[in-house]
Amino acid sequence: MKKIRTLIVDDEPLARERLAGLLRAESDIEIVGQCRDGEEGVKAILEQTPDLVFLDIQMPQMNGFEVIEAVGAEKMPLVIFVTAHDQHALRAFQVRALDYLLKPFDRDRLRDALQRARKQVEREDGGEIGRRLLALVKDLRRDQPRTDRLVVKSGGRLFFLRADEIDWVEAAGNYVRLHVGSTSYLLRETMNAIEGRLDPEKFFRIHRCRIVNMERIQELQPWLNGEYAVLLRTGTRLTLSRGYREKLQERLKVGAV
Repeated sequence: MKKIRTLIVDDEPLARERLAGLLRAESDIEIVGQCRDGEEGVKAILEQTPDLVFLDIQMPQMNGFEVIEAVGAEKMPLVIFVTAHDQHALRAFQVRALDYLLKPFDRDRLRDALQRARKQVEREDGGEIGRRLLALVKDLRRDQPRTDRLVVKSGGRLFFLRADEIDWVEAAGNYVRLHVGSTSYLLRETMNAIEGRLDPEKFFRIHRCRIVNMERIQELQPWLNGEYAVLLRTGTRLTLSRGYREKLQERLKVGAV
């Protein structure tokens, strides 16, 4: 019998233990880990590569939807959402999530959800799972607050960056490069996607390939060929495209340069 490698991500210790106790009664379920928050969940999913994740939606710092976004739909396994909030459960179900458990749930409801998971595992249609989860993230991003942290890989390690630590962002092929002081990190995102995740009150796009943290701007300067430059407090000088200049001046509440 193939074991379904299962991860539990929930910030409530009693909820984790109760779910683990119910799952231990299922002969084909192998619990590979229990995580107490979203950050631990992201690391465990990427390192353990489970077949199935029971994912709490409402968690401090990083909620269940942000976990999916951080891992990426292409690497996210099957998901059964766990929530105490009915509106979240209905929303997740309506956008084609695998299933959800509304707290408090009983053994029969859990087994119903597991049956659906078993069928999906047998089909091994990871692409379809990824498409469903990607649709989920896109649909929910419109309603969720802007992210205040990003998950990046560097040297085989995972780093959780606070968005306000970022000085500026630049396009780098199929990635974006996040500049944080003297260090930079690559993140597999498009410029439009990262712009949508960052708080527009704090970050501004000055070029089709560059976004800056408004709090890092020290000065606007005339530059070459009629263009202008943005000088950051770190000493970095970035080209400001003409099309963005007036909007930036308006945001900074300054007159023409």
